[in-house]
Amino acid sequence: MEGISGQVQGEVEERAAALLRRREGRDLGSEVGTGREEQPQAVRDRGGGADPTSQAAAPLSTSQSDWKPVADILGRTGSLMGGTVYHVALPRADLKVTSKGVPIKAGLSLGGYANFAKYRDGAVVMGDLVVTEDELQRVTDALQKAGIEQTGLHKHLLQQSPAVWWTHIHGMGDPVTLARGLKEALAATSIPAAPPTKPTQPRIDLDTSAINSAMGRKGTADGGIFKFSIPRQDTVTDGRHILPPALGITTAVNFQPLGNRKAAINGDFVMTADEVNKVIRALRRGGIDIVEIHNHMLNDQPRLFYLHFWATGDGTLLAKAIRPALDATNLAQPTA
Repeated sequence: MEGISGQVQGEVEERAAALLRRREGRDLGSEVGTGREEQPQAVRDRGGGADPTSQAAAPLSTSQSDWKPVADILGRTGSLMGGTVYHVALPRADLKVTSKGVPIKAGLSLGGYANFAKYRDGAVVMGDLVVTEDELQRVTDALQKAGIEQTGLHKHLLQQSPAVWWTHIHGMGDPVTLARGLKEALAATSIPAAPPTKPTQPRIDLDTSAINSAMGRKGTADGGIFKFSIPRQDTVTDGRHILPPALGITTAVNFQPLGNRKAAINGDFVMTADEVNKVIRALRRGGIDIVEIHNHMLNDQPRLFYLHFWATGDGTLLAKAIRPALDATNLAQPTA
C-alpha cells in the first residue's frame, strides 16, 4: 500500500472499526483492557490459538501529542489515523523514475511510509521503504542492527529506471527505540526532508465521477493522484494483536493522470490464498499487467498475499477493467 492522505486513511480506519464492532458485538475498547497477562499462553505466543481473533487486542487510543517523541526523532510530523495509528509519510520525491516511458509521481508508486501503533505490551511499527538498488544493502544492515524485521522485498513496477526496491518492515518494542532504529535506516537513503508546507493539490485531469461510479466507491485526490484505499472485511491479527487497516492492510488503486483523461494505474490487492488466482484472471481479462505477488507480513492471520499491477489507458475504462478484481475479494462495502 502506497502512503496515502490522512483523509483517505481516516475513512478507512472508521469503516474498519465499524466492521470490527459489528462482527464481534462489542466495542473495540474492551479488547484493550484484556492485557497480555490475562490471555492464554497459546494466544500470547505468535500463531497460537484456534481462533486468532478471540483474545487478540486492538491498539490503544492515542493522541497526536503522544507521538511527539517519535516525530522529534524522525524530524517529521505524522498524522493520527482513527485515533490509533500514527502515519509517517516517506515519499521518494527525490527520485525521477520512469516505467514503460511514464514518469512516475511519488504518490503513484513511490510513497513509502512508516506506521506506528501502541498496544498494552508495546508499540508496533510497520511500513514500506522505497530504496534505490545502491541504498538497499545499507538500509538492510541498519534495520537488522536496530532489530527491525524485514518482512518483504519486492518491486511495484515492471520496467523501471533507475532500479528501485520496496522493503516492508516490522518492529515491536518501545516507540522511541523503534523510531531511532528507523532513523538510522533512513539515514542510509536520500529520502528528502518533509516539505515545510503542504503542496498545492494540482487539478486531476480525469473523469473522477465516472471512475467513482465504475469502482463503486469514492476516490480522493492526493498530490495529483486519484486514490482508492479499501479495507477488507476480515479481522486481521498478528499473534495477540489486531492489526487495523491503517497499518497498511488495504487494497490500493492509484490513478496518475497522463493527459486527455488517460491514466497510469498502479497499486496492490490484498488477498487470501483462495482469492489470488481469481484476481489474476479478472485483471488479465481487463488487460491489466501483473507485476508481483508476495507477502508483506510473516505471521498474519488470515494469511494475506499482495498483488501489484500496472496498466495505462483511458481512466474510466481502466476503472471498469479493475472492478471485477475488486469484487473477487472480501472487501468492505462502500459506506455511501
